[in-house]
Amino acid sequence: MSKLQGKVALVSGSGRGIGRSIALKLASDGAAVVVNDLDAEPGNAVVEEIKAMGGRAVAVNGSVTDPAFADRFVGAAVEQFGGLDIIVNNAGYTWDTVVQKMTDEQWYAMMDVHLTAPFRILRAAQPVIRDLHKADAEAGVRNVRKVVNISSMAGQFGNAGQINYTAGKAGIIGMTKTLAKEWGRMAVTVNCV
Repeated sequence: MSKLQGKVALVSGSGRGIGRSIALKLASDGAAVVVNDLDAEPGNAVVEEIKAMGGRAVAVNGSVTDPAFADRFVGAAVEQFGGLDIIVNNAGYTWDTVVQKMTDEQWYAMMDVHLTAPFRILRAAQPVIRDLHKADAEAGVRNVRKVVNISSMAGQFGNAGQINYTAGKAGIIGMTKTLAKEWGRMAVTVNCV
């Protein structure tokens, strides 16, 4: 039996790069995965890769910054696979320039993708996780769920030309610490990588 058999994972930004590798690894360990990419083609391709190796996956493609995205993303996990055990907030990109040349659009784009989108996903997931934890407790089962927020060394040490990205990645570190304090009582481990 695979170590994640029966688990359900959300991985934002999983159509390519690090997110794709995370989704494929989770699937290879038995988790059902809700894949996401801004563009449908790479997101759907990862779903097909997972299915080809005998796994279960669905895609919820589109921008994680869309205000309606989080509910669709979390809803897919529950509707398609009956639960939610793992959340990986990975989606992101950079839009670099020095502070005196940075526009408000560049600033807010980084805050939206690196902070607001994970916040909305976690907010949408909370009632689901709360209810699942309560059901586990009533059944006498201890099920530890996981949240992994992807940050960057830039979030700890800064990086020239990336004040927007760095601020967003520093913010996700703070978000992680706060959520660990809030969700620990529901047997959720919250980490930042």
